[in-house]
Amino acid sequence: MYSIVPFITERLMLETDFESEAKNSEVMRKLVDSEPALKGRVYIPQVYSEFTTKRILVTEWIEGVRLWDKDATRGRWLGGYGNGSAGVHGEKLKFSAADMEAARRELQQNSLREKLKPEREEWKGRNGKGGLGLTGKDVMTTIVDLFSAQIFKWGVVHCDPHPGNIFIRRLPSGKPEVVLIDHGLYVYMAPKFRQQYALFWKSLMTFDNKTIAHISEQWGIKAPDLFASATLMRPYEGGDGSTKDSLTKELSGKTKAERHYEMQQRMKQGIRDVLADEDKWPKELIFIGRNMRIVQGNNQFMGSPVNRVKMMGNWASASLFQDPGLPLHERFVNAWRHLIFKTVLFATDIAFYTFKVRQWLGLGGGMEDEVEKRMQVMAKDFGVELQHEVFEG
Repeated sequence: MYSIVPFITERLMLETDFESEAKNSEVMRKLVDSEPALKGRVYIPQVYSEFTTKRILVTEWIEGVRLWDKDATRGRWLGGYGNGSAGVHGEKLKFSAADMEAARRELQQNSLREKLKPEREEWKGRNGKGGLGLTGKDVMTTIVDLFSAQIFKWGVVHCDPHPGNIFIRRLPSGKPEVVLIDHGLYVYMAPKFRQQYALFWKSLMTFDNKTIAHISEQWGIKAPDLFASATLMRPYEGGDGSTKDSLTKELSGKTKAERHYEMQQRMKQGIRDVLADEDKWPKELIFIGRNMRIVQGNNQFMGSPVNRVKMMGNWASASLFQDPGLPLHERFVNAWRHLIFKTVLFATDIAFYTFKVRQWLGLGGGMEDEVEKRMQVMAKDFGVELQHEVFEG
C-alpha cells in the first residue's frame, strides 16, 4: 500500500493551504449555484480572496445549527410565519481594506464583537428553547442529494462531510438550507473515472456482475465482490456465491481458532486482491469511500430518515445520460435504461420501509443501523472488529 501514501499525504497537506481551500470553496459554490436541483437548498459561504493567504482564510460569517444538534434542528419553530432563521436573507458582513484596518484598531479596544458576531436569535423565542422546526427527512434529502451530485455528476468531492462541517438554516419557505463549510479536503475525479464509478454503482444495484467485474479489472481489482461490499457499505448479495460456498467447505470441521485464523488470512489476501495492481487502482477511491461512510453515518445519526442507497443510485444512473461528455447516442441509450432502472430502485423502498415500520414499532433501528450490523458481521467473519466511532467526525 506504499504507493497510496504520497497521494494521502498530498491531500492532507493541502488541508493546511487556505488558498487551496478557497479555490475548492469557490468551485463548489459555482457548481451548486448552477445545479437546479440544489440551488436554493445548499449554500457555500463566500470567500474574501483579497484577505486570504496560504495561512489565513476569510469568509463571510455564517449562523446556523450544526447537524449534530438534532434538538435545535427539529425543535418547535417560534420565528413566525414566512420568516427564516438568521443569515438566510442575504445579510453578509462585507469589509474593505479600510474596514479591516479599522477593525484591527477596534479589536485592540475589544469593541468589535457585536459587529463580527451579531446576536440574531429571535427565532428561538423568548425562552430561547425554540428550534428550526425541520424534519430529519428534509435535511438528509438535501445532504444526500448534495454529495451524490458531487460524486456522480461533477466529480468534485468534499471528503470531510462530518456533522461539524454542516450547518442547517431555515428558509422563509419552511424548508431547510444546508451550509457546507471546511473545503480543505477535496478530490477531483477525471471524467472517465467518474463515469466508470457511476456505472459501477448502478451495476451494484442491478447485480450486473459482468460490468462489475469488467470495471474492477480496469481498476486492477481482483476481488470484485469484496470491493462491491466496501462500496455499498453493506454485504454485496449479487455475487455467484461460489467463493462463499468454497470457503464454507474449507472451514467445515475446523476448530473456532482455526476458522478465525483462516478468515484473517482470507481478509489479508482480499485486501491484496483489491489492490492487485496499484498502478491501475484509482487512489481517489480512498477519500470517496470516506465521504460515503460519513454520509451514511450522518443518515444513521438522524435516524435513517431517507433511503440513501436508492437516492445515490438514482443520481448515479441519471448522471450517465445527463453527462455532456458522453456521445449523444450513448446518452440516449442511458436515458432509456434509467427509466427501467427506476423500477429496480422501487424494490429498495420495500426494504427501507420494512425497517422504518420496525423502527416505529420499537423493534429495531432504521435501515442504516441494519447496514451497520451486517457490515460488522461480515467484517467479523474476516477477523476484523469494526468500530463505528472511528468514522464519527
